Amino acid sequence: MTFRRIATWVFMSLSFAPALDVLAQLQPVPVPSENPITEPKRVLGKILFWEEQLSSNDTVACGTCHQPAFGGADPRFGRFTGDDKGTIDDVWGSPGVINMDESGEPMVHDMFGFDPQVTPRLAPSSFGSLWATEQFWDGRATSEFLDPLTGEVIIASGGSLENQAISPLFDPVEMAKPKRTWEDLITKIQELKPLALASNIPPDMAKAIAENPDYPSLFEAAFQTSEITPVHIAFAIATYERTLVADQTPWDLYMAGDENALSQDAKFGWRVFQELRCVNCHEPPLFTNNDYLNIGLRLAKYDLGRQAITGIEEDAGEVKVPSLRNVGLRSRFMHTGEFSRLSEAIVFYDNGIALPGRDDIPNGGAYNFNITGYVPYDLEAFLRNGLTDPRVENETFPFDRPTLSSELQGNK
Repeated sequence: MTFRRIATWVFMSLSFAPALDVLAQLQPVPVPSENPITEPKRVLGKILFWEEQLSSNDTVACGTCHQPAFGGADPRFGRFTGDDKGTIDDVWGSPGVINMDESGEPMVHDMFGFDPQVTPRLAPSSFGSLWATEQFWDGRATSEFLDPLTGEVIIASGGSLENQAISPLFDPVEMAKPKRTWEDLITKIQELKPLALASNIPPDMAKAIAENPDYPSLFEAAFQTSEITPVHIAFAIATYERTLVADQTPWDLYMAGDENALSQDAKFGWRVFQELRCVNCHEPPLFTNNDYLNIGLRLAKYDLGRQAITGIEEDAGEVKVPSLRNVGLRSRFMHTGEFSRLSEAIVFYDNGIALPGRDDIPNGGAYNFNITGYVPYDLEAFLRNGLTDPRVENETFPFDRPTLSSELQGNK
């Protein structure tokens, strides 16, 4: 270790009080009693999650924007330009479907032409949300899940993943033609050959399809009825998502007692992560507190964030604190997607301009970090390596997946 590194570490140790009392083990994912996990339901949900044919023009699956090898987030990006391209309101979002008319025919878009439309926020990781009571950057998918057709309460509490699962199916930017109905979607699903556009289908999915070669029979296996309903679709996808627990990171092994699981750099980074109060928002072991904060990334007038859902002025510009598990696999960072390197996201907290409306650190006061010397290097080593589950990175079970046709066509 160099003298400079020793000096930097001594300075850090003297300048901040340690916050070492952390919960070291992930708790089981909450499962609502109304939707218990079963194997046929999990496999059906996995098939639906990777089914491009669920989109109106057969080009986008849930998994298109949530790829394991990229931390459950989107490796693709496009520019959402707002009203005037090249200005401060531009966002690097996730590409969706092309603009369509109500019959599903392509239609020129004022901003995107005939190219895929782009969302005004980057798709978040799908893995860090399994313990949350609300979903999406603004929390609009709530805990109570209602039958979309009848309004009946199906899950009184704990159904945010069910709500989240069905929302993109009707979003005219993400997956749908305008004014798509449940009748449209269900009729289409009934006639589909499961994963007909995909290749390299994992064994569990291939076996299920071999035994039940159409969607009515797959739903029969999962729900003891061949009826395809909004509730059953939501139940299956949410069930699959609840099994994607990325809890085999070097940090998990280190906290379980394996002193060699983290590299020396990552150990320094873990200490710095605590002493710089990163843990106040990114609380271990989830590495998020699932709260909503305005970190001063952009002016609230460009994105109201949580305020658009609650109507509370204090919530202006606030978005959900993302989990940092597998953050080192992602290709873009922040809900705006404006950083293409993890190091840029780290340095933002030291050099970022204090925009109006920025919240204080929870229980930590104002932003006054001292990110000097080797601190950014060590932090990145911890985040990139210490919080990466190798099964996620290598897309091995349960994070395995098929190859999508859009990938083979170069739609990335």
